[in-house]
Amino acid sequence: MLKQLSVAAALAAAAVAQSTPSLADALKSSSELSTLAGLVPQDVLQTLSSASNITILAPANSAFEKVSPQVLSSLTANPGALTALLQYHVLNGSYPSSAIPDEGAFVPTLLTNMTYTNVTGGQVVHATTDDGKVVFYTGDLSNSTVTTANVNFTGGVIHIIDTVLTIPSSVSDTATAAGLTSVRGALVSANLVDTVNTTPDVTVFAPTNQAFQNIGSALPGLSTDDLTKILTYHVIAGTVGYSTRLVNGTSIATVNGANVTITINDDGIFVNNAEVVIANVLVANGVVHVIDQVLNPNNSTISNEDGGVPAYSGATPVSNAPFTSGQPTPSAPIGGGAGAGNGTRPTGTGSPTSSSGLPQATANAAPALAVSGGLAAVLAAAAFFL
Repeated sequence: MLKQLSVAAALAAAAVAQSTPSLADALKSSSELSTLAGLVPQDVLQTLSSASNITILAPANSAFEKVSPQVLSSLTANPGALTALLQYHVLNGSYPSSAIPDEGAFVPTLLTNMTYTNVTGGQVVHATTDDGKVVFYTGDLSNSTVTTANVNFTGGVIHIIDTVLTIPSSVSDTATAAGLTSVRGALVSANLVDTVNTTPDVTVFAPTNQAFQNIGSALPGLSTDDLTKILTYHVIAGTVGYSTRLVNGTSIATVNGANVTITINDDGIFVNNAEVVIANVLVANGVVHVIDQVLNPNNSTISNEDGGVPAYSGATPVSNAPFTSGQPTPSAPIGGGAGAGNGTRPTGTGSPTSSSGLPQATANAAPALAVSGGLAAVLAAAAFFL
């Protein structure tokens, strides 16, 4: 009897295996994926076909129609760049749409090439749900929505998406795209651009231009050393602090050496008294959270009163945003542009801890750079390093 049952089980398993298509067959069988099927090089297809426990975010034909023919042509002529882009569309793990939590999760991809990322464990996508739809946020807060979910193949699952994902770019280029030109200009003034761009696994709290403008009277007399102390107080190295990994009440050491305190409540996420107004902007080497105040390493007092304690007591606003002279202006703001979605942005709300069960990125990666601009970014980064 047991032998008969085992034979029956084996036959059933074989039948299921035969009914589940290979990756190549799954791509060929979908009329929505003909462009992608034509782009995937044979060696990449063979590698992915032999993999197991993966999730492929497959751009539909309509997604590639948003990309200029010139960029697509250049991409196919650069195998390294094409492979990097394809790797960023493969999640390390098999996740049906039902596994994506409402509060979001940061899921590592197969993109580990140091030309394009220095996040340990692989560059991530921010997976979340919105009105019952699964959405993936990537570089410059570009977003892509799943249009057809849970297409099974022998190595895992395919989700068809409406927009090609954007590989996250450097901190400085992301600051430009986000209109954070005071941050970029301050980094230039302090000679910190390369340091911030190449330090592995960083969390950057980036003040808005208005935040710098609000304390403008306190800035003209700063020495380079003083400015460096302020800017490095906005950077945590060795930990990528996505919002789901921040814990209420924790005190975290910054590159400056002084600590910042994280507060999470019904009003949002706060760093000392600064509120996170845009969270989880993915960058090549970690994550940026946009905040509404400039942090002061010499005044980290936390207040429970509305409005908090001014970090720069006595400072007064100025008419123009400091450090912006000579800085580039955004040509494709975050949340839009080539390869991007419709402009929806995650806000400063988030879960105090990760509760999704999906894997999170860890720390310690080797330095690298990337640049912004969707598919064009991949090509520009490749050209820089080749």
